[in-house]
Amino acid sequence: MTDASGFDLVVTGAEVLVAGGFAPAELGVRGGVIARIAPLGAGLVGERRIDLADDEVLIPGLVDTHVHVNEPGRTEWEGFASATRAAAAGGVTTIVDMPLNSIPPTTNVAALELKRQAAAGQAFVDVGFWGGIVPGNRAELEPLVAAGVFGFKCFLAHSGVDEFPPVSADEMEAAMSVLAAESDSLVIVHAEDAALLEAAPHAHSTAYADFLASRPREAEGAAIGAVIERAARTGVRAHILHLSSADALDQIATAKHRGVRLTVETCPHYLVLAADEVPAGATEFKCCPPIREGVNRDALWQGLVDGVIDFIVSDHSPAPPELKRAGGGDFAEAWGGIASLQLGLPLVWTEARRRGIPLARVVEWMSTAPARRVGLAAKGGIVEGAAADLVVVAPDASCVVDAALLEHRHPMTPYDGRELFGVVRAVLLAGAPIERENPRGRLLRRDTSEPGRVTSEPGRVMRLAEFDAADRDAAIAWIRPCLDITRWCEELVDGRPYGSVEELVTAAGTAASPFTAEEVDAAMARHPRIGEHAAGVGAEAALSRSEQAGVDAGDAAIAAALAEGNFAYERRFGRVFLIRAAGRSSEEILGALTERLGHTADEEDLVVAGQLREIAALRLKGRFAA
Repeated sequence: MTDASGFDLVVTGAEVLVAGGFAPAELGVRGGVIARIAPLGAGLVGERRIDLADDEVLIPGLVDTHVHVNEPGRTEWEGFASATRAAAAGGVTTIVDMPLNSIPPTTNVAALELKRQAAAGQAFVDVGFWGGIVPGNRAELEPLVAAGVFGFKCFLAHSGVDEFPPVSADEMEAAMSVLAAESDSLVIVHAEDAALLEAAPHAHSTAYADFLASRPREAEGAAIGAVIERAARTGVRAHILHLSSADALDQIATAKHRGVRLTVETCPHYLVLAADEVPAGATEFKCCPPIREGVNRDALWQGLVDGVIDFIVSDHSPAPPELKRAGGGDFAEAWGGIASLQLGLPLVWTEARRRGIPLARVVEWMSTAPARRVGLAAKGGIVEGAAADLVVVAPDASCVVDAALLEHRHPMTPYDGRELFGVVRAVLLAGAPIERENPRGRLLRRDTSEPGRVTSEPGRVMRLAEFDAADRDAAIAWIRPCLDITRWCEELVDGRPYGSVEELVTAAGTAASPFTAEEVDAAMARHPRIGEHAAGVGAEAALSRSEQAGVDAGDAAIAAALAEGNFAYERRFGRVFLIRAAGRSSEEILGALTERLGHTADEEDLVVAGQLREIAALRLKGRFAA
């Protein structure tokens, strides 16, 4: 029987988002980490306690990887204190700050350190940082990787500020080649084609239709095509920022199907607003790329549902009123950027609710998926061993937006006066409430020594004697990344002590035998496709990444065949193809995939269970020392 005492905090509720669905549960939090998830009524005991009300649910803190904080240099636009207070008020517990519009931009290590100094002691949520790709800074990329940036942003058209100039497609590809070869860092792109933008009409006008004509869909599509082409050629991990044009969905889906390592985001304003609803002169609606027509909005939602678009982030980009209203409502003169960091969850949930999309899916798009893509291993889900970044939400409660009461620096938003559902009632960072005058946010760094891990989160090899002596919950949390089957973890932990790592691995080969179909499905939920290993979540993501080291996408024919085989397998068996990739070449994996497509469902179930055990054995060997 598990010791139910000794937690810093216990949270109980009838609707806790665990393993993709809401269920009655109790959480035990210790040291800022979720140490135990138990059925409701288990009687966990802690120093503090939160019991959800009947109309409340518990979700993981949101992760917003597209935020313009602007400090230092343009702190009068937005700063770390005001931006992270707004994030916390909206249930966002982690942000990643863009390399512009701060001065200096984050294009070298010295600028990154200035930004960290500015953020220190001001952040109410955890903060990571992007680096920037600009002409002439290729030699700065690897030092920035070593300094802990989460990836690199570039523009293919003018950024809006002269100190962060755009790059050509060739310059972008050169940077992609460096990063793919040296660090597998993520390249994120503002994708609009400069020549097509230049050729478009740029009327000075208070009519939104005239502004929309100045940022045509074709410019977005052409630039996305260039990103796909260059990413396929270099093998880099690439990401399309703030997709506004649904016309690009087909080429994105095709690229993913071909095995290009591509993800895509969109933003609340593209999913909630429509061009024909923007009033004349209402420049608080201006952003680049622009808000498009209602039919386009519907297509973006379908792109999310279909998995072509991967996640939703704010692109929070505020500016002082004199810039947002420059020209007296002239869309050509006004600054382009929408302030929505505090409102993202209720905006998206209100629209999703109307469309019959469940809240769990919204959380996947706004927490789990962005955390996964940038390698925030301990964030994005309510799982044992994850950070206790938690949000209490009343999904059916509503409120009316009052711009004057929002936490970001300037009281301007296109959502003023709009009724929204999904009231955030409490936010915990590392297991403790976020307090208005107590900034406890940490500054995060990507740790390149173990892909997928950040240095503020635990990660190491455990000695067997330490494992044998560890608290049961902590021991289970340590081995769960090896195989996410609770019964397997519990049997191994309850079998302690072990005389050697080999004895532990041998026991793992038969523990919880046989696995049930439900256990296999749960264990498979976090496994990425072969060739997409960088997309995993949690400590398991780093293990998956190293295991797939031999899956080389350099052979385009093999990569295409694997991508096609993956989708054929998923259509046939309803789950991703799983194989112990460590020690196998792409050709060997492709051969096994082809053979297994001929299996019956029962035959394949047995193979999958065996592969899970093989992978778990390898992972156990890597996580323990004698």
